[in-house]
Amino acid sequence: MVSEANSAQESKAILYLLGGVMAGLGLDLCAKQLLATYSLEQFVFVRTLIGAVLLLMISTQFGGLKTLSTKNYGWHALRTLLSCGALFGFFYGLSQMPLIDALTLGYTAPLMMTALSALFLQDKVGWRRWTAVFVGFAGVLIMLRPGAETWSFASITILFAAFCYACLAITSRFLASEESSLSLSFYVLSGPILIAIVMMSGSGWAAPDMAGWMLFVVAGVCSVLAWIGIVGGYRRASPATLAPFEYTALVAGAIAGFLIWGEVPDRSTVVGALIIAGSGLFVAYREAGSPMAARYMRALTATAATLSRRVRLRARR
Repeated sequence: MVSEANSAQESKAILYLLGGVMAGLGLDLCAKQLLATYSLEQFVFVRTLIGAVLLLMISTQFGGLKTLSTKNYGWHALRTLLSCGALFGFFYGLSQMPLIDALTLGYTAPLMMTALSALFLQDKVGWRRWTAVFVGFAGVLIMLRPGAETWSFASITILFAAFCYACLAITSRFLASEESSLSLSFYVLSGPILIAIVMMSGSGWAAPDMAGWMLFVVAGVCSVLAWIGIVGGYRRASPATLAPFEYTALVAGAIAGFLIWGEVPDRSTVVGALIIAGSGLFVAYREAGSPMAARYMRALTATAATLSRRVRLRARR
């Protein structure tokens, strides 16, 4: 019974995370298109403001506004700063480099989570997983080829954003027993909005056209869905369990980048991405121990069954 309960919990966590990851990819696609026309600060402001409004509108689905009550002001202040680093760092890099390059560098976050979980969650990390972490960052070096034009300020900002994202995931897990999903998602939006306002006071505002507003709204909706999915996932399972499923966006991102912008990753990018993803998967496997394969099979089976049941119920309606 305990094993079945754990599998059900993992399957729910995986569903949340996959929904969040796909919504995050939708946000990235909108962002890359918008950042070709609008400034970074305007994009962050509109996207984040829309996201905040939407979160308040659906707050009743997550316990209502009363769940925003908190005593962890210091933690939320820290998470707000981390959110600023993650948003501004990633979207700046995304505007300057191909989508798949930005996504691949962003997916060093699970490797960073391993190191951070050892430091802050007292997780035991053995030499094999530490080796995998170092191998993963060797993949970053292969991909960026220090001295080549791909090693740029944009790539550094994305790595910094990945670090901030990893810290957000760790703090979400740390605060899960005390904070609601709504509070963990809402408070991190305040800092980026304020910083974007300050930055726009110097750069000005470019009035979006109809297509621009549509993309901004979609980006805002995707941002809310991404935060709900990611926070909901990490509240229900450990980073090690969920890390492999985060890499699904790499394949989808590569396809989208090729179809929309004609981006074709070079050999170094592909090799680096495979090393980074492989290292992340190995870290997850080692952290869970030898029964990991069986646990994944049970979780995936339960996830597929849940999706199938929901589809059948909707069809009957």
